[in-house]
Amino acid sequence: MDHLSLLPVDFAWGVATSSYQIEGAVDEDGRSPSIWDTFSHTPGKVDGGDHGDVACDHYHRWPEDIELMKRLGLTAYRFSIAWPRVFPGGTGPVNAPGLAFYDRLVDALLEAGITPFPTLYHWDLPQVLQDAGGWANRDTARHFADYAACVAEGLGDRVKGWATMNEPMCAAWIGHLEGRHAPGLTDVKAAVPASYHMLLGHGLAAQALRATVPDVQVGIVNLLNPVEPASGSAADAAAAERFDGHTNRWWLDPVFGRGFPADMLEVYGVDLPEQPGDLETIGAPLDWLGVNYYRPAVVADDPDGAPPYVRETTPTGRPLTGMDWVIEPEGLDDILTRVAEEYRPPRMYVTENGSAWTDTVEGGRVHDSDRAGYLEGHLAACASAIRRGAPLAGYFAWSLMDNFEWAAGYAPRFGLVHVDFATQRRTVKDSGLRYAELIRDHRQRTGA
Repeated sequence: MDHLSLLPVDFAWGVATSSYQIEGAVDEDGRSPSIWDTFSHTPGKVDGGDHGDVACDHYHRWPEDIELMKRLGLTAYRFSIAWPRVFPGGTGPVNAPGLAFYDRLVDALLEAGITPFPTLYHWDLPQVLQDAGGWANRDTARHFADYAACVAEGLGDRVKGWATMNEPMCAAWIGHLEGRHAPGLTDVKAAVPASYHMLLGHGLAAQALRATVPDVQVGIVNLLNPVEPASGSAADAAAAERFDGHTNRWWLDPVFGRGFPADMLEVYGVDLPEQPGDLETIGAPLDWLGVNYYRPAVVADDPDGAPPYVRETTPTGRPLTGMDWVIEPEGLDDILTRVAEEYRPPRMYVTENGSAWTDTVEGGRVHDSDRAGYLEGHLAACASAIRRGAPLAGYFAWSLMDNFEWAAGYAPRFGLVHVDFATQRRTVKDSGLRYAELIRDHRQRTGA
C-alpha cells in the first residue's frame, strides 16, 4: 500500500475496546452494577438474551490479550475504565482493587511498548447514579469529574493521553431518546438534559485531568457520520440537515466553543439546563479530537417519528457489511477533512473503525478477506485525509477481539481476533495478520 508512506512516522497504530464489552467479572473485587448490567438483564433488550457478565473474560485474561497486541505490533491501545469498579457507589471512596486492575494493565502495556489511551466513560454509568437521575441530573457531571480526578491521580504519572467520553451522542440519543441502549428511556425531555450534562461532565473532567496530570493531552471521542438524503426530495434534504445537527454539530459545536446549535434546540423543543460558565467549561480547547467512523448515514424524512424526525435507511446497490452497514471509505476521508477545516482541532485520531462479518474458524484460521479489505480501504482514506490537511495522528481498529456488541449481543463479530465465547479461545484472524503486516510495512517505509 503506497499510501502508507503518507502516514506520519509516529503514527499511532492501535486497537480499541471498552470495559463492559470485554471485561466480564461484573461482581468481582467490589465492582457494582452499571446501567448496562441492568439493561442487558432486562428481558427483550438485547438480542439472544445476551449480557456482559463474562464477555471476553478480559479481567482475568488481560496478560494473554496484551500478548496478542504485541503479536500484532500495536503501538497504542484504547480501552475504557469502568466507573463502577473505581467508585462502586458512584462517588468516593475509591475501590482500591478496582483501580489496581487498571494500574496493572497500564504497567504491562508500557512494558510491552504499547501506549495506553484510556477513556473515562464508555457508557457504563453506575446504576446507583442512574437511580438518582442519571445524566439528566446535573450532579452526575460533578461526580464524573471527581471520578476523573481519582483515576488521574492513580494513573496520571504514566498516562498522558486521555479521552473523557466515548460517543456521548449514542449514550444520550440512543439511550434516552430511542430506548435501544441503557438506560432505555424514550423521552426527549430527559435526552436533551442528559446530552448537555454529558458535555458538561466532559468539560469538568478535562479540568480535573489538567489539574492532576502534568503534560496531559485531553480529548473527547465522537461518532461522526457524513449524512446524505435518501432521495432528491426537499423533505429528505431537510431531514439530512437535521440529522447532521443531531449526530454531528450538536456534539462538535459546543466543545469547540460555538455553543449548542440553535436550529436543533428548536427541533427538540427543550430548554437547556444552562448555568453561568457552563459553555466556557464545555468549550475549553481540546488537545485532540477522536473520530469514530463506521458508515455514512442515508436518511429520509419521518414527520411521525421522534425528534429529529428522521429515519435512517439502507440504500440498495452499495456494498454492505454483515450488519447491512454501507461500506464507504470515502466517507471517512470526507468527515476527517470537514472537521479539520471547520473546527481546526490541533490533532485528530480515528479512535474506532471496523466492520462486522460472520466469521468461522476453519483449520485454526479465520479467512475474513472482507474485513481485511475494509481495513485497507479506510487506512487509504486516512492517508487521503492527511494529504488534504487533516492533522491525523493515529488509527484504532474496532476491535481487538470479538465482544459484547451492546443491544446486538455477541452475534456481530468486529474483532481482529476471533473469540470462542464458550471456551474463551482466541484466534488471530487473517485481518489481524494483515493489520500486523501493514504496521510492519509502515515502519519499513518511514524508518519508524
